[in-house]
Amino acid sequence: MARALPAVLGGPAGRTGHRAGARPAHGPRRSTNDPRQEGPPVSDRDDGLAEPTPRLLHRRIAAGDARVAVFDRVYAAPIDDVWDACTNPDRLARWYVPVRGDLRLGGRFEQAMMGSGEIVECEPPRHLRVSLGGGADEIELRLTEAGPGATALELQHATTIAEHTIGGQVFDAIFCMGGGYYPRLLALDRHLRRALPDGYDPLVMHENPAMRPAIERGSSAMAALLAATASRARD
Repeated sequence: MARALPAVLGGPAGRTGHRAGARPAHGPRRSTNDPRQEGPPVSDRDDGLAEPTPRLLHRRIAAGDARVAVFDRVYAAPIDDVWDACTNPDRLARWYVPVRGDLRLGGRFEQAMMGSGEIVECEPPRHLRVSLGGGADEIELRLTEAGPGATALELQHATTIAEHTIGGQVFDAIFCMGGGYYPRLLALDRHLRRALPDGYDPLVMHENPAMRPAIERGSSAMAALLAATASRARD
């Protein structure tokens, strides 16, 4: 299918370790002063629809047993508009990252700064599944109508990777997803509302001071989710 590529999808990055070696971690702090971030900042204010609800599942993917981070949220936009924002390269470059390649079922694509992937399943405008990092990760995007002019999004990121090394520090791979998906889902919300500033640069999203609260909320949410999962496993 044309334009069938991932929305808020991140590829495996950094060095990885065996799942048994995964450890709790806190998110890395980064500079918020970046001259490349031009124009007014994206607003971090929410209306209650934009905050994701994270869950943690387990399932088997082609590369093996995987932990699955699930992010649910509702957008105040019709399903066709959300699907187009998540699959149209011109729109992805505004709020996600530039994506290029053979954007059809079975095609391969490259994400700027985030690696390559392959489109495995595509059923517009409701379901998309891609593999990343040679199959170590899989992403599924599911869209359903949630009332007049609203769309429920379920994003699942399954990974067989235990850890990422960032700036010399080791972080749980699931923990890292919070600081990546929360601000990107917020940027998608602003893009759909035509409220994303003209100068917003998704390639330096983590250096944008207006995105710092979303990054920190995402990191905190995933840390709490991992802690609760570990506590249940001990009981």
